Amino acid sequence: MENEAFASLVSWSPVILMAFIFYFLLYRPQQQMRKSRDEMLGSIKVGCEVVTVGGIYGKVTELYNEHLMLKIADNVEIKVVRGAINSIVPEDAKDDDENGDESKK
Repeated sequence: MENEAFASLVSWSPVILMAFIFYFLLYRPQQQMRKSRDEMLGSIKVGCEVVTVGGIYGKVTELYNEHLMLKIADNVEIKVVRGAINSIVPEDAKDDDENGDESKK
C-alpha cells in the first residue's frame, strides 16, 4: 500500500514540477509587470510628458477615466486611450533632450 502511494507521488512529480516552473517563470513575472504598468498608468497627471506605444511624445493636458488629451505640438492635441501610453518621460531625460536640442542648433 505504501509502495502504491509512493509510486503515485513519483508519477505526479513531473506535473507538479512543471506547474511550479510555469508559475515562477511565466505567470508571476507577468503579474508583476501588469501591476507596475497599472501603477504607471494610474500615476499620470496633467503636465506629465509621456510616450505612446506608437512613439509619439506629448504632454498631458486633460485626464478622463478611459482616455486623455495629449498636446503633441503647438495648437495640436490628440485624444489617446490610457492603455496606449507606453511610459512617462523622466525629469532628467527632459533636461537632457532640451540641452541636446539647443546644442544641435
